Amino acid sequence: MMNRRNLLAGMAAASVLDAAPLLAAKDAGFGNVRRIDPGLDKVIAPGAQIRRLATGFQWTEGPVWIPRENCLLFTDPPANTVHRWSACKGVEVFLRPSGLQTPVPASIREPGLNGLALDARGALIAADSGSRALVRIDLGTRRRETLVDRYEGKRFNSPNDLSIAASGAIYFTDPTYGLAEGDDSSLREVPWCGLYRLSPDGKVAVLDRDHRRPNGVALSPDGRTLYLSLSDEVQPEVLAYSLDESGMPTDRRRFLDLRAELAAGRPGLPDGIKVGPAGHVFATGPGGIHVCTPSGQVLGVIETGKAVSNSALGQNGKTLFFTSSESVAAVPLV
Repeated sequence: MMNRRNLLAGMAAASVLDAAPLLAAKDAGFGNVRRIDPGLDKVIAPGAQIRRLATGFQWTEGPVWIPRENCLLFTDPPANTVHRWSACKGVEVFLRPSGLQTPVPASIREPGLNGLALDARGALIAADSGSRALVRIDLGTRRRETLVDRYEGKRFNSPNDLSIAASGAIYFTDPTYGLAEGDDSSLREVPWCGLYRLSPDGKVAVLDRDHRRPNGVALSPDGRTLYLSLSDEVQPEVLAYSLDESGMPTDRRRFLDLRAELAAGRPGLPDGIKVGPAGHVFATGPGGIHVCTPSGQVLGVIETGKAVSNSALGQNGKTLFFTSSESVAAVPLV
């Protein structure tokens, strides 16, 4: 299987940002915001600039804002590292190794943590590609524990992204990107790439096993819609699942079709996805972050000229932080 980063790259609040240390003038205006519909102005102010906060990583992923520390955590899965960014200190190493705690065998492509989220207690919940598990990490002590690493006794492939419901249930995806041989890896025990739900009582349910490349996952503000990005060059889509009161899907529909953007040679594939408090969907895909209404209308695209992997809302929803190839950047929101 082609290295995901090569495939993605080859295929076609403002005051806090101003305080970023060592921010070169050339990094103000990194990329641009392409306005498609006037409704974008209610999400991103006209003239808002993207700012690159840091660069030089292997492949940035999984950003999450930590309110109590006023900082951003983001991952570099191939480097097995989680970095911390703050306006006062810039970038520091937060966890290394972040995922796999042993020497990395040749059979593992991405040994580090990938998608990150905070649970109700403020602990870090992470999709660990290297140890092929979901883990919980105490932000103070860095102590880690495995939440789940198997479905019906079989090891997961390489958990990639996750979203936590108000109930405490965790929705997560399990493609094969972390394995050196991908779909053909001898390490595979589960024969599909699944979308799963880990309930608060520890039970795991597979919700969908029909897709080649399930990736980013996110919930609507009311918890009744689950979004899933497919990083699939054959099916570059974002799907939406209606959830019942118990958090289980009742139907599935196409939310966003990005075939035209991919055919036009725009960089990237559907990857990470986040949802704002008003229901706006920030879906990465060919060309950048597609800013959509809850009904799927694209209002605009945040572009950097390279693949964008994921995003996170921070600063009380006033800043969208995002990871793009070797960089981490941010744009102010309304």
